Amino acid sequence: MQYPKLLGGLLLAFATLAGNNAWAETIRVAIGTQDTTINCAAGGLIVRELKLLDKYLPRDGKYKDVNYEIVWKDFTSGAPLTNEMVAGKLDIGNMADFPGANNGVAHLKAGKKSVFISVLSGSTIGSGNGIVVPLDSKIQTIEDLRGKNVSVPFASTSHGMLLRVLKDHNIDPDKDLKLTTQSPEVAGSALKAGKIDAHADFVPFAELFPFRGIAKKIYDGAQANVPTYHGALVNVDYANKYPEIVVAYLRAVIEANRLFDEDPEKYSELIAKASGVDAEVNYFFHGPLGLQTRDLSWKPEYREALRTAIKTLVLLKRTDTYLDPETFIDDRYIREAFKESGLDYEKQLRNYAKLPLNVKDARSGAVIAEPKLAAQLWVAGEAKVRAYATPESAFADQAALEKDGRKIRVGYVHDRNSGLKLFSNQAFYVKNAKGQIAAFLDRRSADAWAKAKGGSVVDYAALTGAKPAKLAAAN
Repeated sequence: MQYPKLLGGLLLAFATLAGNNAWAETIRVAIGTQDTTINCAAGGLIVRELKLLDKYLPRDGKYKDVNYEIVWKDFTSGAPLTNEMVAGKLDIGNMADFPGANNGVAHLKAGKKSVFISVLSGSTIGSGNGIVVPLDSKIQTIEDLRGKNVSVPFASTSHGMLLRVLKDHNIDPDKDLKLTTQSPEVAGSALKAGKIDAHADFVPFAELFPFRGIAKKIYDGAQANVPTYHGALVNVDYANKYPEIVVAYLRAVIEANRLFDEDPEKYSELIAKASGVDAEVNYFFHGPLGLQTRDLSWKPEYREALRTAIKTLVLLKRTDTYLDPETFIDDRYIREAFKESGLDYEKQLRNYAKLPLNVKDARSGAVIAEPKLAAQLWVAGEAKVRAYATPESAFADQAALEKDGRKIRVGYVHDRNSGLKLFSNQAFYVKNAKGQIAAFLDRRSADAWAKAKGGSVVDYAALTGAKPAKLAAAN
């Protein structure tokens, strides 16, 4: 006689549990990041720290009453991240073009498939990768590397850059120098101890080591004019099952980019806090007129970078598995994310501009008309970076600030030829009879400018009376 009453109670309990999502489907969103590789910040670190993914995950239709298990895991390089994606422990991953190609090959070998869904940040001319040498080294050019001990993280995007650069200079990496593999963490100590003659690396180490006074840069990837990028990949089975979640992730990336654009100093500090990479270096890459752009669109140059990475894999005999560069990029998800965010993807495809420096000279009030002549100072205790129309204006303000006991966290100038952003205490300069100053990445370019335009080559210390490492140590 009690069965109907008991059954009614059970049904009521089941309904209550269902209403409380106790039996609802749980969907995992597992994302592998590279926090110290700051090109990936907008695809990982910023989204994670600001909890932006929660804001966009779908909650209606087939996702009504779904529980989300959001998993974040940080890696120092792409290879172990790829291993966990292939093992099914991660759904989305952030990495560069070269390790991304490795990711695609590894998935194919395992009977699976991954695809690049978005660029996160990059350079259509190759900035980001670079070659550094010890501070007291006499090495100034690629030709000077002959017979030297050079290290690079094997199978990285900087490895591909180095091999192409050596080939362009008719240097055989197997015969003309000793090439070894080293992680950036190990290479930093080796450079300081003089155990290696040079080190090639990816974002941000070719800038981080000079900023910290560990090494000096002799070559920037832009000089090879070979595009490079970091991007986001996804497991295809996951994307096919949950396309709305993939789009939601990319919408969160879009917002992370927008927030950084609005306040690059604030978010450079956030990246520093979470990654350990100095805010001054983060701003160097991604602030106004930065070394790289946070561009989510699949420009032809980035597609070419992937094709180059795949060719390099074959050249290194690291794979005999064919990876089709035309199908390894799937831009459907980023296009949809742009659409849902009210943005024009085709317009962004045509936009190659860096984040602009839309302010006036902090000292004179003059308009900053020529980006190649722009300069900046980040003064300790100030939330915003000061901008200047010319290096001479920046150095004059720096002298006045230091006379008043103020410290300069960092200074930036731009290569007069290429426009590449440089740390002011690492650049070479030419000063003419009118007192006008032009900055250069390397001594050879400075010498050529002085010969052609007139003036004398001077270093940072001669211009400011400061020790070369002063800015990097002024925090």
